[in-house]
Amino acid sequence: MAAFIAKQMVGNQLSAVKGAVGGDGGDGEDDKEKAEEEERERQEAIREAEERRKEKHRRMEEEREKMRQDIRDKYNIKKKEEVVEMAPQEEPNPLMRRKKTPEELAAEAEQEELDDFTIFHLSQAEPSHPKAASQAAKSVCYRLSERQTH
Repeated sequence: MAAFIAKQMVGNQLSAVKGAVGGDGGDGEDDKEKAEEEERERQEAIREAEERRKEKHRRMEEEREKMRQDIRDKYNIKKKEEVVEMAPQEEPNPLMRRKKTPEELAAEAEQEELDDFTIFHLSQAEPSHPKAASQAAKSVCYRLSERQTH
C-alpha cells in the first residue's frame, strides 16, 4: 500500500519533469486518460485502506468487549443496561422555531390585554363565564407558586 502511494507521488513528479523536457505535443488525450486511471486507482486504494482500518477497529472493539465480559464474569458484576430515554429536549434554536398561526398570535395578544385585575373582576362579575373563571384560577395558582419559590 505504501509502495503504491509512493510510486504515485514520485511517478507524477517524474512525469511532469519528462513532459516539460521533451514533451510530445499530441499526447494530451493519453495523459488525461492515464491521469483519470491513476485517480481511480488512488481512490480505490484509499477506499480499501479505510475498509481495513474500520475492520481493524471493529475487531479491536470485539476483543475489548470480550475482556470486559471476562472481568464482569470473574468479579460477578452485572453489565449496565443501556437505557434509551428521551432526554428532555433543550430549547430549540430560536431561528428554527415553529411559526405561530394568526389565531395563536391573537390569543396571546388578548391574554396580554387581560391583566390580573380584569380577570379577577370578570370572574366576580360573571362566574358563569368559563374563560374568565379559568383565567382567574390560573392567575391565582401562578401567584401562589411564585410566592412559594421565592
